[in-house]
Amino acid sequence: MQLAKAFLPLFPLLTSKALAAIYSDPSQLPTGQTYDFIIVGAGAGGSVVANRLSENPSWNILVIEAGRFNEGFQDELIKIPFIASKASPETCFTWNYTTVPQAALNNRKIPFPEGYVLGGGSSINFMVYTRCSKDDYDAFARMAGDDGWSWDRILPYAYKVDPPSPLASIHPLRLQQSENHVPPNDGHNEACEYIPELHGTNGPLLTSLPGFLTEIDDLVLDVTEQDPEFPYNPDYNSGDPIGISWMHSTIGGPLRSSSATAYLMPAVRSRSNIDLLYNAQVTRLIQSGRVGTVPVFRGVEFAHNSSSPRYTVTARKEVILSAGSFGTPHILLLSGIGPKHELAKFNITTIVDNPHVGKNMLDHPVVPLQWTVNSNNTFDPIIRGGEAYDEALREYHATGKGRLAGNGVSNHMGFFRLPNDSPILADGDPSTGKTTPHYEIAFAASGLLLANGFFTTTQPIPQNGSYMSVINVVVTSTSQGSITLASKDPFVLPVIDPKLLDTEFDKQTMIHSVRASQRFAASAPFKDYITGNYTTLITDEDILNHMAQWSTSIKHPFSTARADPDPKNGVVDGKLLVHNVRGLRIVDASVWPIIPAGHPMVPIYVTAERAADVIKAAWP
Repeated sequence: MQLAKAFLPLFPLLTSKALAAIYSDPSQLPTGQTYDFIIVGAGAGGSVVANRLSENPSWNILVIEAGRFNEGFQDELIKIPFIASKASPETCFTWNYTTVPQAALNNRKIPFPEGYVLGGGSSINFMVYTRCSKDDYDAFARMAGDDGWSWDRILPYAYKVDPPSPLASIHPLRLQQSENHVPPNDGHNEACEYIPELHGTNGPLLTSLPGFLTEIDDLVLDVTEQDPEFPYNPDYNSGDPIGISWMHSTIGGPLRSSSATAYLMPAVRSRSNIDLLYNAQVTRLIQSGRVGTVPVFRGVEFAHNSSSPRYTVTARKEVILSAGSFGTPHILLLSGIGPKHELAKFNITTIVDNPHVGKNMLDHPVVPLQWTVNSNNTFDPIIRGGEAYDEALREYHATGKGRLAGNGVSNHMGFFRLPNDSPILADGDPSTGKTTPHYEIAFAASGLLLANGFFTTTQPIPQNGSYMSVINVVVTSTSQGSITLASKDPFVLPVIDPKLLDTEFDKQTMIHSVRASQRFAASAPFKDYITGNYTTLITDEDILNHMAQWSTSIKHPFSTARADPDPKNGVVDGKLLVHNVRGLRIVDASVWPIIPAGHPMVPIYVTAERAADVIKAAWP
């Protein structure tokens, strides 16, 4: 693969101390250096908090990231939007986790790549920008015992709203929100494709609507006009995502916008009070004292690799864990914070016995469907590589436009609920409310994603033919998994068991989603476009077998250090402080007590935005 031409300037990795320092090895960190805040992890959570805390020039911040820098070798994979799928798995950008055998998936072990690079998952994901439902945020607030996480209170962190929000009582100086909506890359008129009043225009994170229109866009919209099962939603980011909308992506011009490019590196390159250390894995947190009987954790131990020396650094105020739903519980367990009986197996001294660390894991299962189509204009030739891909790459290099500048997933996405009288809901509705979908089809109710080509994360790609794909996702998933230790060696990856499709609700909802996608593909607008099924699924048993063979995770792990005001029921409180500990806070997807029913990037961004203000209020 050719390297992409740089659309952004490259900077030296180590700047003068007039600005922040960027260290690529722990040995470079000055001996005896201390910081007010140490942030572990430079993903969507950690990068946001680092940027916002460094707005206070009197504070010093250190960010420690286990993975690599986001520029340099093969960085085109995390810059060019269309080729996002090439960034994982088994690349230098990913933690190459693998699950234990999954009983509902023919006992297959599932690859589970997570971001191992500045920006974390926001640097390797498919850039889908969904705020999810207002009911999800309100449920978070109720379960965490803090109204600040509710939809009305947290929405202003995404964009400016009127009248002025209650944020003023928390941090009256906040002027900037998260989102900066920019025109689509192809410059087409987007007037009827979203609701401008719902989107920010002055934040650091760039978002846009599709910048490369396809032949199926009009067909999709025709279905929404003709079939009430698939209604049109003018903007799924309103808090009520039900229906089919144009998809927003974290793309600005021809490039991915990640937490590294939007938040972290602008702060590091413009401020003198934030240092960055990458290629350094945190091996444990160190108890630095006690307040009465409560242990204080403000020390951080880290190393370049398993054979290199260990280094330590201490925070004056807080350590903020933002290592993600796998990394955060892994570090807590290695530090003696977790289930006592599990820690004893590895001769780790229990400092805080908390049985919820690493438990309650929630994730979204996904299964693809494809159809053959009557077209020569799908993306299949580009997906297969060869001359079509090379030509698209040349266009991208020359103009910054074309197919490769757009999201490689879909131009439309749908979220749907099960019918009220569905027998699947006979034992109750596990969703957070009426605005929360059960499934998605980037297109819907449990989850579909529509692509003008052969799209899959598991199946071999056919080397001829033209295809249309729908990806089904159960977004109100109820199967609960866990993260546990495999060894006390911090460089041995933890045991991951998401228990995908473990519950009857999840299985039946996926079947319903597949049936919905079949009805969608059979609708009148696609009559002359679709020529046949790639896989024929007639009975429920056929669908269950298809799920067992081809389902996987969409890589949305949540809730492994969930928030609850009662230390007996959670890992952190409503301010995201770790229970029964001083000096330690968690800001990432692990603290959500539920899994948002959509793509999780935006919930993590706005959680981190508010968390930064909570931290500022705690240290005036």
